[in-house]
Amino acid sequence: MFGDLFEEDYSSVSNNQYGKGKKLKNKALEPPAPREFTNLSGIRNQGGTCYLNSLLQTLHFTPEFREALFSLGPEELGFLEDKDKPDAKVRIIPLQLQRLFAQLLLLDQEAASTVELTNSFGWTSDEEMRQHDVQELNRILFSALETSLVGTSGHDLINRLYHGTIVNQVVCNECKNISEKQEDFLDLTVAVKNVSGLEDALWNMYVEEEVFDYDNLYHCGTCDRLVKAAKSAKLRKLPPFLTVSLLRFNFDFVKCERYKETSSYTFPLRINLKPFCEQSELDDLEYIYDLFSVIIHKGGCYGGHYHVYIKDVDHLGNWQFKQEESKPDVNLKTLQNEEEIDDPLVILQAVILQEENNLISVDQLGQKLLKKMGISWNKKYRKHHGPLRKFLQLHSQMFLLSSDGSTVSLLKKDPVQSKSDFQSTDQQSFHSLALETPGLSDSTACSHWFDINDSKVQPIQEKDIEQQFQGKESAYMLFYRKSQLQRPPEALANPRYRVPCHLLKEMDAANIELKVKRAECDSANNDFELHLHLGPHYRFFNGALHPVTSQAESVWDLTFDKRKTLGDLRQSIFQLLEFWEGDMVLSVAKHVPAGLHIYQTLDGDELSLCEVDIADGEDIFVWNGMEVGGVQIETGIDCEPLLLNILHLESSGEGKKRGRLIESPHVFPANAEVGTVFTAAAIPAGIILVNSAGSADEESWTAVPEEDMKKTFREQGLRNGSSILVQPPNSEDRSVLPKEGKWMNGMNEIDWIQVKNLCQLESEEKQVKISATVHTVVFDIRIKAIKELKLMKELGDAWHLRKMDWCYEAGEPLCGEDATLQELRICSGDTLLLIEGKLPLPGFLKVPIWWYQPRGHSGHWESQDQPCTSSQGNGWRAAGTQGAPGHVPAEVSLFYLGDMDISEDAALVDLKSQARTLTPSSELAVPAPALLRAWTVESGRPGRLLRTDRQRLKEYKLGRRPEICLEPLQEEEQLGPQDVLLRTQMRIPEERAYAPAVDLVWDTTRGWTTGSLRQRVADFYSLPVEKIEIAKYFPEKFEWLPISSWNQQITKRKKKKKQDTLQGAPYYLKDGDTIGVKNLLVDDNDDFSTARDDAEKEKQELLPRGKRDSQEVLCAQSSDVSSAGTPARPRGPEASLSIHVGSFR
Repeated sequence: MFGDLFEEDYSSVSNNQYGKGKKLKNKALEPPAPREFTNLSGIRNQGGTCYLNSLLQTLHFTPEFREALFSLGPEELGFLEDKDKPDAKVRIIPLQLQRLFAQLLLLDQEAASTVELTNSFGWTSDEEMRQHDVQELNRILFSALETSLVGTSGHDLINRLYHGTIVNQVVCNECKNISEKQEDFLDLTVAVKNVSGLEDALWNMYVEEEVFDYDNLYHCGTCDRLVKAAKSAKLRKLPPFLTVSLLRFNFDFVKCERYKETSSYTFPLRINLKPFCEQSELDDLEYIYDLFSVIIHKGGCYGGHYHVYIKDVDHLGNWQFKQEESKPDVNLKTLQNEEEIDDPLVILQAVILQEENNLISVDQLGQKLLKKMGISWNKKYRKHHGPLRKFLQLHSQMFLLSSDGSTVSLLKKDPVQSKSDFQSTDQQSFHSLALETPGLSDSTACSHWFDINDSKVQPIQEKDIEQQFQGKESAYMLFYRKSQLQRPPEALANPRYRVPCHLLKEMDAANIELKVKRAECDSANNDFELHLHLGPHYRFFNGALHPVTSQAESVWDLTFDKRKTLGDLRQSIFQLLEFWEGDMVLSVAKHVPAGLHIYQTLDGDELSLCEVDIADGEDIFVWNGMEVGGVQIETGIDCEPLLLNILHLESSGEGKKRGRLIESPHVFPANAEVGTVFTAAAIPAGIILVNSAGSADEESWTAVPEEDMKKTFREQGLRNGSSILVQPPNSEDRSVLPKEGKWMNGMNEIDWIQVKNLCQLESEEKQVKISATVHTVVFDIRIKAIKELKLMKELGDAWHLRKMDWCYEAGEPLCGEDATLQELRICSGDTLLLIEGKLPLPGFLKVPIWWYQPRGHSGHWESQDQPCTSSQGNGWRAAGTQGAPGHVPAEVSLFYLGDMDISEDAALVDLKSQARTLTPSSELAVPAPALLRAWTVESGRPGRLLRTDRQRLKEYKLGRRPEICLEPLQEEEQLGPQDVLLRTQMRIPEERAYAPAVDLVWDTTRGWTTGSLRQRVADFYSLPVEKIEIAKYFPEKFEWLPISSWNQQITKRKKKKKQDTLQGAPYYLKDGDTIGVKNLLVDDNDDFSTARDDAEKEKQELLPRGKRDSQEVLCAQSSDVSSAGTPARPRGPEASLSIHVGSFR
């Protein structure tokens, strides 16, 4: 019916699913959460089943339906265990409904699952993700149940509870003959448009008469002629439960689109249907119905969400409200710099309080809010709180809206209690509003209502139903029950009432299993893994604590509940350590590079482990709080041991210095003075240089002034791994210090650099490792590499080195031959590339020049798939046009002329002039540079057109290694900045081939439009524009894409036209593109392709999938034609809803 018009809206679902800053554990699947304070169970959403959940909850809270279903035993329905047996007739749908209702009644879980039920419907995962119309589902589900219950005592269950009849009558005004027709119904469908409410709609349907007169007479069978008559309809038989479907969704035939009717539509909590019934002689109580369920749709006709308001007839739930503390009246001025400004309730209250009589129109309220705060309601609050008028309606306990919704005032309330008064008078945070069960004459105001939104169940008040009269979130289906239907006293607050014994046992067993799993999960989630370090098993040396024996004997692992107190932990450790005597102190310790260090002593035995900030996996040191192994222990972060690298020059026994630098690790307390380094290095005095980077060659070394020797290591900024250089006073040996104070590591032995051979000439070695240090210069690397690669004889000095870039290709050249590896930031293990050719001078480009000659008389290209090779005759090399088509209507060949060194400041005309000297044959001689057209070379074919001769090369931004191809011209050309050069070929009729290419210059000053291009091509070939068709060729895909005058697209929101530019998708038109032209006067075939197109496509299909995919990725123009005009929000096709039921007749 509606298909997936009502797709699920997930805008309210938070994306913040993961905690930050916590160490996560791999947990087993947790059991479902228990029921919340309402003691009612929701239903989990499978992705798009909120409509199903709302209807199932309504049926579940229809006790008569639920109990009638429970009355059908396994002897009639069969057993679920036998459903896969071939001869067993198991009525799966009613059995699964029974189990679901039993779970909703008895199973202690926050939300039940409908997976098994939807599986019994025959739904796939795709069906469960697609939302449908709940009114449609109601009819289909009842039909499936009737089919499933055929041949059982419940065969008339649906008919007995929901079936009613309507009689349509036509009364002849002449003979008073009554012609009538009876109709059955399971639900009444009533109009919403132009109707004020349910009673008004029923009056129009079942009270008012339609008169046949004048031009619209009725043919009476008795009178046998056209007569005046009156037509009316009445309710003849009322069911115990009346279902009303509201026609909220309509179709606008002017705009040709669906829309949702959001106008106000009232419906009563109790309705008397006597005026709408045919028989009115029965007692009035027979016609009175009470509302007990409202299914609500939130959203529009193309998406939304369902939830349901339900009256708890049997009082199965706990109808309690969280007590909200009243807020004192406030002034807006006091909120300007306070957090209350984010609370719309406080803001609106403050604005209304400033008005006379606390009364203001809703429009003025919005304007004053904007004036006072400087921001409108829509920008500040609408996203989270909805429209202003709807917000006022939702908070009727504070604001009173007039009947027409135009004005609002504050409700009078009791004097405000202070927060301390609430705490002193009542410590409970909830108060019960449970009232006694109403009888027939009782007021309906004491009913228990709940809002069930998938998994969440919240209590609501009866007056909240009025908020669903109008708006995008409004009532969609209404369910009434006869007031005479009274529940037996034993059913009230008794979820086990009339539940079959086998389901009671199943639910009891499931609850026990859930209890065990929750206990296990609770234990797993709240248990800490603590590492106990036993003081008697440790000793203190070299500035930190270390195990006396092995780590396994010194550390005990203890699993402990984090909710228990520190005193409980201490007592448990006492019981574990039977040998312990005296006081026991627990301290938090951590491993540092120097060893184990104690940071914080744990105090407060009455505090839980969470409150004392003990984390999972914490190291706890167990000791007496004073000493370890007879050594007094200092604790805390101030005396944290730092492991530092001390460097000093080695000295001989006679006191003479050697050149070797000694590095030794030492441990110092963080609060020790820097001057203690001299004692550790056994040097009476001297100079201290520090490098806190931890790596001796990363940062500058700085000398510590004499006055800073009293500072601590931490004040000096040193940390674990920092290096300290100690030199004797008045030392003239500065070999370890470089120029400008940079550290040069004298200990840095041999590193290695890898050099890869990218030269054209063959070599025995492809790559070699070159031994080097940070001081090795580029010249030495070059000499060693050329020797080890055995290229000296062939290349001599005609080569250079380049760095490898991030995509493993030749990158920045190494220009300075006297530069060291350290200065060039080249590290050990890096790869350099050996490239043929000398480096150009600074400011010059080395440009390979190619000759580009499109030619061919047949209109086809010959495919050239061979790699670049050298010709023996003239030394030219043909460019490999890998992947180039062999059937485009012009043949392209690239011939290598040679390399050329040219300044970046040279003009394009200079490049053309210099390139003419490279021409090896008089056949390619060009009279003047103006008769050459220059292109960049990209992927072995012409790319970007370089159009201005006087423009400097560096202004073209050609990159580091540009390649240029030159195309000869018959005459000079002057291309403007708006001119586009295209290759056009006229299609030869009936031959599936094209004439030779002809250059066409298209002026795009008026835009890159289809019409402009078609007109230019038509003028060029002297044809009427309506008699030509054109198409662009995509050589990488061997496809032609027709360029037609497609319709201008109009966006729904801004109603602005999008320009049909050919620069964008799907054409991406540019200089050099091939345009096929078809003369419709002689060729009316729709096909633009050639026979070679078909052959090359077949070859392409035979390529390995990976290779073909990579080729398409490299093609920047391979956008599919169908991608054009894709709407911003695609909607899936409408799909019908169905439930599959077996045959039980």
